[in-house]
Amino acid sequence: MKLHLIFVGNKFTYNKSLKEYILRKIEQEFDFIDSITYFKESDNSLFLYLDQELSKGVKIIIISTKQNFSTIGKLICTATADNQVLKNNMLLPQKCELFQDGTYLINYLDSQINVLKIDEMQYIPEILIKNDKDSVKIHIFEEEKDSAIIMLQPIAQTYDVNIEITEIIKGWLVINIVSNKFGNMAKFLQSSKKLLPTKMIATNDIAYYIIEILSKHNKKISFAESCTGGLLTYFFTKTNGASKILDGSLITYSNELKENWLAVDKNTIDKYGAVSIEVVEMMSEGALNVSHADYSLSISGIAGDSGGTKEKPVGTVCIGVRSKDKNIETTIKLNGDRNYVQYQSVLYAVKMLLLMDKKVFF
Repeated sequence: MKLHLIFVGNKFTYNKSLKEYILRKIEQEFDFIDSITYFKESDNSLFLYLDQELSKGVKIIIISTKQNFSTIGKLICTATADNQVLKNNMLLPQKCELFQDGTYLINYLDSQINVLKIDEMQYIPEILIKNDKDSVKIHIFEEEKDSAIIMLQPIAQTYDVNIEITEIIKGWLVINIVSNKFGNMAKFLQSSKKLLPTKMIATNDIAYYIIEILSKHNKKISFAESCTGGLLTYFFTKTNGASKILDGSLITYSNELKENWLAVDKNTIDKYGAVSIEVVEMMSEGALNVSHADYSLSISGIAGDSGGTKEKPVGTVCIGVRSKDKNIETTIKLNGDRNYVQYQSVLYAVKMLLLMDKKVFF
């Protein structure tokens, strides 16, 4: 059954942090949102949309402000030939079967509608529509998409699961696995791991996985960032439990702070430039020395949208990863706008960390 998400209210377009919070919570419950639609408060086409969609056997989550909550109830009543009644100090459709403060669920024909009201600086109410699919994500490294399909598709057919493969950066595939009615997800995961013992990680959240693995081994990590400006650190700190593995990180945007905070040699910067393998090698060493962590990651690059040269165009990023007995550096060329280059850089650094110490992470 397809899931449609509807935002009603201008604030969900302009208040990006509120919208992203809502999306995060819904994505924790559902592996896929088939469509996201935005309606302004005064948009009368919402009724036509509901009238058409409710006959298709779909799931609809409507996110509303307090101001529009009762109006949406009226529209639903009109579309479903129902009346509004007072329940739990809320005006709700009479056919509403399940409700809590700020949220209610209606079953109509073969469709379900869950209406939630939320305004800024509030918790989202409980999502009453439930995911009827058994799904999990796995991450495959150092494999091409076509080869992964060839290896995993026969296993998926054997255990009656469906796989959808997405390459998020080169050498990192995210595979969403959905079990059919009589599928055996556990057997699929076991067989896949046996086939790819040092290339596969099964987790919906790779940051959480790394946090749990490092805390299990009593290991810590530190970061030295330049062009990503703290995004690598945020990749982990946005996840619960990050304090178990991270004491802090250093954002050394200027060359002066690279020298003073990380002990990067000035002559090295002058000779090779701040965006160089030589500099990120010293950055990772400096981060490890000042933090006494077990691993350090360093990033320096030209995220854009300007600042590039013929030798080092926009999108040139150098990444260093270091443990107490090993270090690896690389230069990559990325495409996209400033934010996309920054995010790709973070993913490359995370991938390098995982592959540098396979005994720990796999």
